[in-house]
Amino acid sequence: MKKLDLDVLEMVVAVADTGSFVRGADSVHRSASAVSMQIKALEESLGRPLFIRSTRSVAITAEGKTLLDYGRRMLAMRDEAWASVVRPEMKGRISIGVPDDYASSLLPPVLGKFAVAHPRVEIRVIGMPSTALVPLLKDNTLDLACITKTRGMAGEFIRFEPMVWVGSAVRKVWKERPLPIAVFAQGSAARVAAISALQRASIKYRMSYESPSLLGLISMVEAGLAVASLAKCSVPGHLVQLSQNEGLPPLAELEIVLARSSRSARAPCDFLAEQILTELRT
Repeated sequence: MKKLDLDVLEMVVAVADTGSFVRGADSVHRSASAVSMQIKALEESLGRPLFIRSTRSVAITAEGKTLLDYGRRMLAMRDEAWASVVRPEMKGRISIGVPDDYASSLLPPVLGKFAVAHPRVEIRVIGMPSTALVPLLKDNTLDLACITKTRGMAGEFIRFEPMVWVGSAVRKVWKERPLPIAVFAQGSAARVAAISALQRASIKYRMSYESPSLLGLISMVEAGLAVASLAKCSVPGHLVQLSQNEGLPPLAELEIVLARSSRSARAPCDFLAEQILTELRT
């Protein structure tokens, strides 16, 4: 019997998008073991592997990519069908700010679902570091911002996000001293966490790269020129996550909050804020 459970397809999409069973499970609010078991059962039913698993990463197979394409369309149709019956007839515009590291992983699924449920609401996303988004909230350029908690800016708690050191398997640069690090620009909480951890551990370091861009840091790490401290949710699957076993100190968690401007007291903003808080809290 040919049977495709939409909930399991959602798990397949989540694992493929995050490159990890753990992060994929988080995004669908299930345990990693439950997601692994459900996908394994689907693979057995299909008689085809969907993912190639290793101790450090997950890669999707050709058959998995085929099912993934269908899965995305089927899930979109499910959401559209649901929204066509239950969505409120709401319209308006929302401007939301988000740093690169959260924009690459946390927000897209939430915004995608919101867009399907409320097709008459226009969403504008501004990607900037958390410290640069705060002034835009204060002057009402933005309605909402999903940011790292910043001094002087109130926000509703979403979650604590672990930080991890990452490197490239191409070159074990983490063995070098002084340690070459790639960091975000001044004012970044991730930058402060990395430097503070190294100083506490008395590890000598040198800043080999500074940038406000997540892509810039990842490029340096991929080339084997530096290690970086990143929010765990934003780490690409092909990078090596490092720990004390590689001689690097533990990192403080980041506190993610949802901040609102004074002009955000509108129904569209309320609905999106509620969805963000519901789906991203862990």
